[in-house]
Amino acid sequence: MADAGTLHDAFIDELRDAYDAEKQLTKALPKMAKAASSPQLRAAFQAHLEETRAQVERLEEVFESLDEKVSGKHCDGIAGIIEEGKSVMEEDFDDVTMDACLIAGAQRAEHYEMAAYGTLVAWARAMGHEEAAVLLQETLDEEKAADEKLTSLAEGGINQDAAGAAHPEDGDDEAPAAAARQKAVKSSKRANASRR
Repeated sequence: MADAGTLHDAFIDELRDAYDAEKQLTKALPKMAKAASSPQLRAAFQAHLEETRAQVERLEEVFESLDEKVSGKHCDGIAGIIEEGKSVMEEDFDDVTMDACLIAGAQRAEHYEMAAYGTLVAWARAMGHEEAAVLLQETLDEEKAADEKLTSLAEGGINQDAAGAAHPEDGDDEAPAAAARQKAVKSSKRANASRR
């Protein structure tokens, strides 16, 4: 009978899962940025892409600090979230609804990552891997900040604009503002498309 695995083994397994998840996200975020019509949302995705690349490097530092080989293990969880996001991007939604859906999908990924990194930080501290814990905490803080930024964008107008497009007769005082924002977004999208 094989020896039972330890918390250290589970920790390394989770690190490999997180490493693969970040690698998958470096491929998904540019597609999400391209699908976004809101310039602020596009910028948020692009900024988080740069953070994600740095998070990959930080995970490599964690492996190094533990004298472990850098390698990933396919992360089924993030793969499923990304697959859901792809199917949403194939839907024929109006621009603001697509932006609201992109935020929802991105927040699913952020919440998945926050759960993973929270566990990794706790396990690293429990085992006395302080250097790893500090590096992983930095990533956890970035994931929380990205989630807060997405919430801010959603609550700062995107969700309301999508709701206004879905129910223009409801809340008549909001409808003109939502229509004006939708028009500005479309104008910005056309300008960006003409630059490509």
